[in-house]
Amino acid sequence: MRTVRGRTDHVVVVGAGLSGLSAALYLLGSGRRVTVVERDATPGGRAGRRALGGYRIDTGPTVLTMPQMADEAFAAVGERLADRVDLIPLHPAYRACFADGSALDVHTDAAAMEAEVERFAGAREAAGYRRLRAWLKRLYAVQMRRFIDVNFDSPLGLLTPDLARLAALGGFGRLDARIARFLTDERLRRVFTFQSLYAGVAPARALAAYAVIAYMDTVAGVYFPRGGMHALPRAMAAAAAAAGAELRFGHDVTHLERPGNRVTAVRTTHERIPCDAVVLTPDLPVAHRLLGRRPRRPVPLRYAPSAVVLHVGTTRTWPHLAHHTLSFGAAWQRTFEELTRTGCLMTDPSLLITRPTAGDPGLAPEGRHLHYVLAPCPNTEVGMPATSWAGLAPRYRDSLLATLERRGMTGIASAIEEECLVTPADWTEQGHAAGTPFSAAHTFAQTGPFRPRNLVRGVDNVVLAGCGTTPGVGVPTVLISGRLAAARITGSPSPCRRPTRAAAVRGEDR
Repeated sequence: MRTVRGRTDHVVVVGAGLSGLSAALYLLGSGRRVTVVERDATPGGRAGRRALGGYRIDTGPTVLTMPQMADEAFAAVGERLADRVDLIPLHPAYRACFADGSALDVHTDAAAMEAEVERFAGAREAAGYRRLRAWLKRLYAVQMRRFIDVNFDSPLGLLTPDLARLAALGGFGRLDARIARFLTDERLRRVFTFQSLYAGVAPARALAAYAVIAYMDTVAGVYFPRGGMHALPRAMAAAAAAAGAELRFGHDVTHLERPGNRVTAVRTTHERIPCDAVVLTPDLPVAHRLLGRRPRRPVPLRYAPSAVVLHVGTTRTWPHLAHHTLSFGAAWQRTFEELTRTGCLMTDPSLLITRPTAGDPGLAPEGRHLHYVLAPCPNTEVGMPATSWAGLAPRYRDSLLATLERRGMTGIASAIEEECLVTPADWTEQGHAAGTPFSAAHTFAQTGPFRPRNLVRGVDNVVLAGCGTTPGVGVPTVLISGRLAAARITGSPSPCRRPTRAAAVRGEDR
């Protein structure tokens, strides 16, 4: 594994999001002096917090899987996730609602899910689910430590015995076709393939290897931190501070001093910070601007679809909603064509509806409820430019509410007390390429050693972390990216581990 050469005593981490805080904890655990600089007033980055009329809104991810990845970061400084964050296991992990009026609760417990699948689609599908679950577990075991949690120096790093094992499992086939080998019910197949959307590829074109995301969602368990998802970066920042990190909030980085091939100082709006190495976690366009260069690639990066997110604080809720509800439209293949190829808004939307007050009523005023509605949409390279959203946003908001009304959230418009609509224009303003919070798509040419690497060619002491670099998009993977970035500086590829982690924290199979 290639590492940063020369002195690395003092590391500046740019960005206090999940990847930056993860990197900071691992660096602190290795004895480095760490300064974290963050443009916002609080930690979190994408996993931020907005207060709106007594409602506390998570501005980023709402689904937490694989919490052991966070626990390992805490362990690097001798702490435990469980001592700083109260995690609530979600049962069911999701509720899937379909256009034909049917509904399925997605359980991570094997027996409970098998019984639910049999109720929903019959004994044959339940038997298929058993085989699928076993396959997902094998797929995860092969991929995690060889293909996801690893620093690649070249594509030759793929040439391990696990590559043959992954091929034997069908990992290089197509996701939709592979899941169809286990499940014939089209509704069930959606539950185990919709995750590819966040990787930026339609299930019919995604590698079957990306079913590992379905493993995280449907086998390992889904959790919710009391206090909202923002509780996780808050806790990580507190642990970093307790371990000696200097945290500078409200400090926007303006440029990097680089007289030669090494950065010697980070300049912010407030000060100059001399350093020996830098971890850059902003999205790729911002990182490239700070570096003063863009890496050369044979073909330009392709970006994942974006999303419109409607946050609403309401006077009521609706009984059919679980903590996370997948509301599928009748269209499926057409939806992915619209999102990734034609650039049209979904004509028959599939939505993720999250009700965080189901797990923590304290996120809203007493007797009130918080709902988060995520509607995938084309990014600004495939679809309309960011500037078009100013006029479209109010109409699209009304269209979303009309869809929710038709799908059982009767009276939602009149129940809204507070609201916030986030569109690709907002993601663009925050510095996200192509107006998407999901960064570069996980096509084959942008996966593993082919994804933008965390070492920067021509700059000897800068390492990248975050969803735009290896291993990719998602809470578990950005936490891993922080560890991989730290390993490039410390030369230690293995995380701190305690073999006696509780099953609830490990996310082990039950």
